[in-house]
Amino acid sequence: MDGSIASPRPFLALGIRLVTAFALATMGMLVKLGGERGVHLFEMIFWRQAITLVLIGGGLLLLGKLATVRTTRLGAHSRRAALGLVGMMFTYGTVLLLPLAEATTINFTTPFFAVFLAVILFGEKVGFYRWAAVAVGFCGVIVLVQPGSSAGVNILGVVVGLIASAMVALISFQIQDLNKTESPWAIIFWFTLLSTPVIALALPFVFTAHTAETWAILVAMSVCGAMAQILLTTSLRFGSAAVILLMDYTSLLWATWYGYAVFDRAAPASLWLGAPLIIGAGVLIAWRERQLARARMQPVAEPEPPARA
Repeated sequence: MDGSIASPRPFLALGIRLVTAFALATMGMLVKLGGERGVHLFEMIFWRQAITLVLIGGGLLLLGKLATVRTTRLGAHSRRAALGLVGMMFTYGTVLLLPLAEATTINFTTPFFAVFLAVILFGEKVGFYRWAAVAVGFCGVIVLVQPGSSAGVNILGVVVGLIASAMVALISFQIQDLNKTESPWAIIFWFTLLSTPVIALALPFVFTAHTAETWAILVAMSVCGAMAQILLTTSLRFGSAAVILLMDYTSLLWATWYGYAVFDRAAPASLWLGAPLIIGAGVLIAWRERQLARARMQPVAEPEPPARA
């Protein structure tokens, strides 16, 4: 999959993704705060996209670089916008339905879906290591969910979270493809420009009056989301999704801390049993992807000429 990277710089990609994990965890915390204050899911997504569009578009206009987002791939941007909007609905929905730490852990199943998509979309042959990792990872999900237990996690939230992870995996492949010809700014600009009018159609049905504090939460959420989107798209420009996704696991530390400090909820024991299985499986997949990428890059040795008599 490394062939889809526009300009490989793995250490820079890892560093960017580390900051991305913090921004995403903070955004998730603010989404949950907004939900507890009665802000509708669709309204949060609208403000998230609209404010990002203003920030990105205004910044490019002030810098005189608005022309740099000109594209010949409007169809690809439209497909990315459609899937991205649906993905946001499921991602935000997961945060609203589950505690932060559990929602974050479910999101770590993205590499498993990346394996499935590599088989379905690209016909890639997947061996024992990656299939075993997928099996172990989903065992971790079962441990986390605790089916049949009164203390189990909300099943609807888990299903929504798994769909969100599948969408993120698919969108990551889309972004890597767009990165071949488009700048990160162009990818984000077209995503917000194409998706904002669509989600705005729901605004008259879900909008409610808000206090100044709630507006501050919505603005902060949107800024964190814009930063995360810029950083995420940039990271995929410099590194393989299979490798840099490792940094996403640090968001569990922030989500656990936010859950305790902001929502007064400590992580359950099932999280500490299930999360290592899910994270370990993701690490194994990333390691195997890296090994395969290195093998593909090694030149094929030419046969030695026969010795002369």
